[in-house]
Amino acid sequence: MTTGTQAFSQLRLEGVSRRFGSQDALSDLDLTIEAGEFIALLGPSGCGKSTALNCLAGLLPLTGGSIWQDERRIDTLPPERRGFGMVFQNYALFPHMSVRANIAFGLRMRRLPKDEIRGRTEEAVRLVRLEEHANKLPGQLSGGQQQRVAIARAVVLEPSLVLMDEPLSNLDAKLRLEMRTEIRRLHQSLGLTTVYVTHDQEEALSLADRLVVLRAGRVQQVGSPQELHTRPVNWHVADFMGFRNLWPMRSQASPEDLIAVEADGIRLVGDPVGPVAPGDEVIVAVRPEDVRVDEPGATTNTFAAEIEVVEYQGRELAAEARTAAGLRVHVRTDKRVAPGDRVTLSIPAQRLLVFPSDSDERPATGPAGQADAMVEEPGLVG
Repeated sequence: MTTGTQAFSQLRLEGVSRRFGSQDALSDLDLTIEAGEFIALLGPSGCGKSTALNCLAGLLPLTGGSIWQDERRIDTLPPERRGFGMVFQNYALFPHMSVRANIAFGLRMRRLPKDEIRGRTEEAVRLVRLEEHANKLPGQLSGGQQQRVAIARAVVLEPSLVLMDEPLSNLDAKLRLEMRTEIRRLHQSLGLTTVYVTHDQEEALSLADRLVVLRAGRVQQVGSPQELHTRPVNWHVADFMGFRNLWPMRSQASPEDLIAVEADGIRLVGDPVGPVAPGDEVIVAVRPEDVRVDEPGATTNTFAAEIEVVEYQGRELAAEARTAAGLRVHVRTDKRVAPGDRVTLSIPAQRLLVFPSDSDERPATGPAGQADAMVEEPGLVG
């Protein structure tokens, strides 16, 4: 099967904005997508990612900005004239039609020759590996099989762009893993250009060529999975990308290229991200897997804590520890620890990121200034 990917070389969103009443659900989104790219729009509920997708699809009119396919402006076109395929969260299959008929529906609406409809439909059925189920109704299929039908129905139209809105959120954990691989396989084998909305950072990291992290309707960072995983540009992105340890601290004098921070009697040295000067309030971020337990030879960034909660996760344990001052520390370790154990924790300086604290805005805090979660603005469309 060929696709319409070559219909454009670039898709550009220039200052794309969408307002609902007095609220900005999406503000000044600038993004260039190259043909053949897999782009993931990522962020918490209410960040504007689904709004951006619906603006691209033509399901929501823009209140500012423009969308271009090369030199052709498309935000003024109705959805059916944009030539995009759409895969929805709830599959949106016709329950009274067979798998084959669901996939062929869009081709029939285009009044293509019967032989072409038959050939393209059978190829799409084969691509999503549903040959044995082609005559079944959607109600006779598993959730993963239904999602395969929805994907086949989108790609059989040979769209220039495929839009996917949280397509795996209704599936169980095992099916999500299988479908992630399937979606990536189809993207690569068909040369698709894909924009994919998700709130799952692991899903986005595994699928996308580039990630666009949104928060409160604004882009926070655009980059490769590796860039966002290892070097988030602010503590909001770090929070969403798995840095579960977020600690409000105050910066101290800087040793060489690093910076010292202190809170609750704990003094650490970390890597500054952004402008940080001695005396500033900062947010310190570290991943649970970068916190070492009883590491031999560790001499810097060490402090004592007591293990309080342990979760078994196969080869590793996820643990929560607490210092004497009440600072909570999330840990992933292959060491066998148990509640009540007194341990020495250490953090490599380059793995501890120090961010400006955004003046008035800080992580929601627990009893000892421990960050619990990012504060989200209510009421925005996801």
